[in-house]
Amino acid sequence: MKNSTFLVTGGTGSWGLEIVKQLSYHNPKEVRVFSRNETSLVEMQQQYAHDNRFKFIVGDIRDKEELMQACDGVDYVFHLAALKHVPVCEYQPLEAIKTNVLGTQNVIDAALDNKVKKVIYVSTDKVSDPSNTYGITKALGEKLIIHANLRETNTKFICVRSGNVLGSSGSVVPIFKNQIKRSSQIGITDFRMTRFFLTIEQAVQLLFKATVSGRGGETYVMNMPSVKIADLAQVLIESSGKKDIKINEIGVRPGEKLNETLFTESESNRTVYFDQDYYVVLPSINIPGLQEHYASSTPVNMKEYNSATKQLSNGEVEQMLTKGGFLAWAE
Repeated sequence: MKNSTFLVTGGTGSWGLEIVKQLSYHNPKEVRVFSRNETSLVEMQQQYAHDNRFKFIVGDIRDKEELMQACDGVDYVFHLAALKHVPVCEYQPLEAIKTNVLGTQNVIDAALDNKVKKVIYVSTDKVSDPSNTYGITKALGEKLIIHANLRETNTKFICVRSGNVLGSSGSVVPIFKNQIKRSSQIGITDFRMTRFFLTIEQAVQLLFKATVSGRGGETYVMNMPSVKIADLAQVLIESSGKKDIKINEIGVRPGEKLNETLFTESESNRTVYFDQDYYVVLPSINIPGLQEHYASSTPVNMKEYNSATKQLSNGEVEQMLTKGGFLAWAE
């Protein structure tokens, strides 16, 4: 990856910020940050103003022509851009399709035309047995990415499937902390709800693992912990030092599931251990050379990978939040 040119779509989000930061340590030739968020892009540009290896492009993945120009001379594409909020996608499904499906196809076409080496698509646990528009559109994005490997090209397309990134914008940790500070109560959709979590550093490690090792057509999944959301809220309350903080059950939002799945029962039949930290889900379609490459890998010994199976204890949740720096309560 040294002396390579990278394009990061959706590069001003939580993942993008960390990816660009980590890429700066790998001696890149150039890093192009592509985002439709002008304000965040300008702020990021100011942060890297001293380094002319970093370029900043205002653009939307719905605009194929802009992507074509952005991909010119690029070696690796990290495709993060997406509409991600479940309720937004539920109430505006066509917008989710335009970005998450058609936008992803634009990324594929731009990468093929510019002979990019690898495209890494950041997916989500919500694609497994999807119950909402966001999950469905991201699952279609996965299908497009995987199928692109059947084109007569040297470009490789790989997926990574992630849980919730701790502390990312719009995620539960900053929301809960803000609720504790402002209203002395926390709203949880359902006390039974569980989710997979990983740190932003782990998320980028997953992405880089797929970049280095991916053959094209597989989906990388990290072995990540599951947390009961009510336990997460309780640990945050205890760390705040405040008394009489109430936890209110407010009801499941449109399209929301109680538990998430990183790979389903049908997928487990074609999932193998990559190593102790990662799994690889092989595609349902045959991609020449891919299944043979993983033929000697050990099949997983689980029916499915579901967040309801086992959760961290409150002590382990506290350790995870402490390590991530999320238990600081600066005024």
